[in-house]
Amino acid sequence: MRKQTNSKVLNHYAAWKYVVLVVTFIVMLLSALPTLYGEDAAIEIGAKAKLNLTPLQLNSVLKSDDIEVKRIDHNSDKTLIVLADDNQQSKAKALLSSYIEDASGLTLALAPAAPDWLLSLGVKPIKLGLDLRGGVQFLLDVELEPVYQLHYDAFIDSVRQFARQQGIPGVTVHQNADSNVAINLANPDYKGKVRQFIANNYPTWQVSNSDNSGLKADIKADEKIKIRDLTVKQNLQIMRSRIEQLGITEALVQRQGEHRIRIELPGVQDPAAAKNVIGATASLAFYQVKQEGSVNAQVLRERSGNPVYVARKPVLGGEHIVDARASLGEMGMPEVVINLDRSGGKIMSDFSRDNIGKPMATSYSEYSRDEQGKVRQTTEIISVATIQSQLGDRFSITGAGDYAQAQQLALLLRAGSMTAPVTIVEERTIGPSLGAENIENGFSALALGMAMTLLFMGLWYRRLGWVANVALLANMVILFGLLALIPGAVLTLPGIAGLVLTVGMAVDTNVLIFERIKDKLQEGRGFAHAIDRGFDSAVATIFDANFTTMITAVVLYSIGNGPIQGFALTLGLGLLTSMFTGIFASRALINWKYGRDFSRDVRV
Repeated sequence: MRKQTNSKVLNHYAAWKYVVLVVTFIVMLLSALPTLYGEDAAIEIGAKAKLNLTPLQLNSVLKSDDIEVKRIDHNSDKTLIVLADDNQQSKAKALLSSYIEDASGLTLALAPAAPDWLLSLGVKPIKLGLDLRGGVQFLLDVELEPVYQLHYDAFIDSVRQFARQQGIPGVTVHQNADSNVAINLANPDYKGKVRQFIANNYPTWQVSNSDNSGLKADIKADEKIKIRDLTVKQNLQIMRSRIEQLGITEALVQRQGEHRIRIELPGVQDPAAAKNVIGATASLAFYQVKQEGSVNAQVLRERSGNPVYVARKPVLGGEHIVDARASLGEMGMPEVVINLDRSGGKIMSDFSRDNIGKPMATSYSEYSRDEQGKVRQTTEIISVATIQSQLGDRFSITGAGDYAQAQQLALLLRAGSMTAPVTIVEERTIGPSLGAENIENGFSALALGMAMTLLFMGLWYRRLGWVANVALLANMVILFGLLALIPGAVLTLPGIAGLVLTVGMAVDTNVLIFERIKDKLQEGRGFAHAIDRGFDSAVATIFDANFTTMITAVVLYSIGNGPIQGFALTLGLGLLTSMFTGIFASRALINWKYGRDFSRDVRV
């Protein structure tokens, strides 16, 4: 009887596998190349800025102020001015702002310094973090007490109105020192009715009996957490909008902790303008003017100190403002032209129609911290005007100050009014020179680590050491290529530490494989068999070791922020690229170099 055998060629890859590896390496190499060239500081002028200068005139204007220009790229949508000196970016922006109509169309930008042929492929340099590029970082504290107070005030007004409508006698509603709301009833028989009203209309409030035969109510703890989270998220969105209005690209805005926001503005050398806008909480409100002594009236004061009696509730708040622009009125006075959303326009239209010939007051509010660190709200009346005709969703207000102040107010209103006041609790500035020093030191450490690793692998494993070294170099190229390709990926100084750690992990994969090969050779197997069995037996161990480390990287990235995320990102990507190059690329190199020396192996 004939014995059947199956033959297998050891250490052989199909041609398509080599094609995949080569194409992957070329794509990642092209993606990584722009990072080597770096980036230049630039000024981007959008179409809405309405610049009336030609590129030649722009170059002349900048040179007259000793600002050196590398190149000016002009098209129908925008004009990009690339500067030779990064330190002159803010100076150039301030100079150009006097030549445009809308300053919001002027943007601080970074232009890749790579050749045009490379950029035409759609590749971009790796985004650098604040510690490498230089810039400014703000840590903001979101004050939640004013937000909770709005809920308390609305609840108190609603209970009082319900008592009046139902004819319940002797009801007093007020807020206690411990923030809960006390509802005192002259007749306890009405407690059930009030409880039912609160249960139907305020299910997120906790109601209980008080000692004086009344009720006490407070917002439930889980509802306060929801309010806090929603408030911080809304402020995050508004902060991003404000930074866009400032014309700052590559900014990082993210939540830190329960009620804080961290903002990083890489490349910003003069943080004064950003600080004024980011830390400000501006809001407009429109009030019906009341007579002195009127019911439900409150007193607000003008900048001169004169009292103005207005209704307790505004006719319209700043949340309905969708656009605001500063301009000069018919008499040459600065004014802010306001556009409202549909619902706001209807409210203003109805109110102005019913109050023609009557005065309407415009208030301006902002928050700040006093010497004791407590948040203080300042509200003042900036204008009182008589309604001459029915207003719609577009009208203008005066009294904001000079034209620069009107522009500032318009920017804040356009970028959004904060849902809660924020204050800057920490400010850090990193100069461009320090960022450049961090880059030099970080990559010097990476180069030294790689050099020592390459030398060790070459001397220790000799015949296969060069394979590990080529795989390590390929691993770094692929890793840099991935960092440039992934949207939102930012390289930080701790991220460079992750790259250095990746060097050790990358060769660790090859060390495990090569040691298994040595074990198989000591067992008396041939070189071909030793390589085949060495790779197969090491894969499971490599996967287990990298998988557990990957869990750590994912946890660090998910709960960390800033520098921690930068380290976790390079660590996680480094694990993936190390497995790819250590297992597949190394095997391909060995097969290509030694495959023709292997004889066909016959197994029963």
